[in-house]
Amino acid sequence: MDGTDGARGADRGGAPAPESALGYEQARDELIEVVRRLEAGGTTLEESLALWERGEELGRVCRRWLDGARARLDAALAGQAGDTAGGTGDRATEEG
Repeated sequence: MDGTDGARGADRGGAPAPESALGYEQARDELIEVVRRLEAGGTTLEESLALWERGEELGRVCRRWLDGARARLDAALAGQAGDTAGGTGDRATEEG
C-alpha cells in the first residue's frame, strides 16, 4: 500500500507530462542510464528508490510503444491477408 503511494508521490506532478511525451528511443535511452546508475551504486537509499521508480515508469512507456507497434503490425498484416484472400476469391468468382 505504501509502495504504491510512494511511487505516485515521486511523480511530483511534473513526471506524468514528460513521460507521456517521451518517444520510445528517448524512454529506452533514459532507462539504460537509470539502470547504469543503479548498477554503479554509490547513491543514497532515497536516490536509489527514485531511480527505481523512474525506471518502472520508463519501462511502462517502452511497453506501451512496443504494444502499439505490435498492434499496428498485426493490423497491417491482417489487412494484407484480407486483401490477398479477398482479391483472389473475387477474381475467381468473376471469371467463373
